[in-house]
Amino acid sequence: MVKVLIPSGALGLGYDRDALARGITHKPDIIAIDGGSTDSGPHYLGTGTSKYSRGSVKAEWAELMAARAEAGVPLLIGTAGTCGADRAVDWMVDITREIATERGEALKVAVLKSGQGGAAMASAFEAGRITPLPGAPEVDAATFPTCTNIVALAGAEQIQAALNTGADIIIAGRTTDTAVIAALPLMHGCDAGAAWHGAKVGECGALATTSPNSGTILLEFDEGGFTMTPMGAEARATPHTVSAHMLYENSDPYILHEPGGHLDVTGTSYEALDVRRVRVTGSRWVPSDRYTVKLEGARAAGYQVVSLVLVRDPRYVENIDAWCADIHAKCSEKARARVGDGFTLELRVIGHDATLGALDPAPAKGSEVAVMGVVTAPTEALAREIAKMLNPYLLHHPLTEQEEMPTFAFPFSPPEMPRGLVHEFCLHHVLTLDDPMQAFRLSVEEVGP
Repeated sequence: MVKVLIPSGALGLGYDRDALARGITHKPDIIAIDGGSTDSGPHYLGTGTSKYSRGSVKAEWAELMAARAEAGVPLLIGTAGTCGADRAVDWMVDITREIATERGEALKVAVLKSGQGGAAMASAFEAGRITPLPGAPEVDAATFPTCTNIVALAGAEQIQAALNTGADIIIAGRTTDTAVIAALPLMHGCDAGAAWHGAKVGECGALATTSPNSGTILLEFDEGGFTMTPMGAEARATPHTVSAHMLYENSDPYILHEPGGHLDVTGTSYEALDVRRVRVTGSRWVPSDRYTVKLEGARAAGYQVVSLVLVRDPRYVENIDAWCADIHAKCSEKARARVGDGFTLELRVIGHDATLGALDPAPAKGSEVAVMGVVTAPTEALAREIAKMLNPYLLHHPLTEQEEMPTFAFPFSPPEMPRGLVHEFCLHHVLTLDDPMQAFRLSVEEVGP
């Protein structure tokens, strides 16, 4: 049996300290936690920076390092620094080094990096080793060198290589959310289907329980399945909460693709062992005939300036789409006449359908909406120039030419708010490898006094 303790869904989110302490008493074989994802948009991968504050990350990581010392087991983090780019991994290593020095603790740290060079990926693309996933944007060989960061998502094999170094702490770049949990059970011969399914259920900590904010859970893997036990005092796992997690961030509730194969849960059984624990059996791992890893890439998309105006007049609220469409057409025409093409102008109606846009099945208008103008252009000066052209339209534009000039409310002065350089995702592809470590770099260092 292999016991994996998961403190939280991501480092920096917080967790129940009593739950973590309770988990340590169960004598886990490893403490594993995720460090991030692409959920928060392309900025973090584009810049190689963390979403979470350094202070929060350091405080929680210091607690987990202390828990590791108490348990005497490895501590593992994947997708370090939110995005898993090499720069973010270095940031996490620096924090670890700082804590170890402050604690007077000498530690062996394995560092797994997953950053990819643009030129190397362009060559792989031309060699036919990079193929698109469904919904991937169109790319060519010239796309890859334009990326500020490209990462490959490590699977269980790469994490196992890091574990085999005997390190006290493993800091990994971009990984699949499940790999950091599945790696050790797979190393010790636990059922492969159970290892990957349990990892999927546990990737977000206590999210698959009745008390998601409690954070900490314990997964016990063996040759026949896995058992999930929440560590929060009031948290419970049920067959419903556990089985439902296959729907989380997954297009197919029965199939989950990972490097080297896929998980199939069509024949899985979920049994409540008591009011808190669930036993899962029957999950199946299906190996693939080639080993692929997903690629994520981000690149600069231009400079952005945002403006915000508030609209309360009932007639304008009722006709907000027509008002925005007219402003968009007239301001775009003016901007093209004065500065040419090469920019984008968007008007998003907040309080109406700004979240889902055209996908909203039943958008509703309230008594007040906000209209956000978003200008993106190759330079900040050009973005600001077009945003200033938009300014009088947002403040005074009438629904028709035969009515009084209205006035709306800018909540800020000036209303134009520069966002600086923004990024966009540009890769949703897989890279075929001859060897799982081919695209990854593993090193070991000593930290502390």
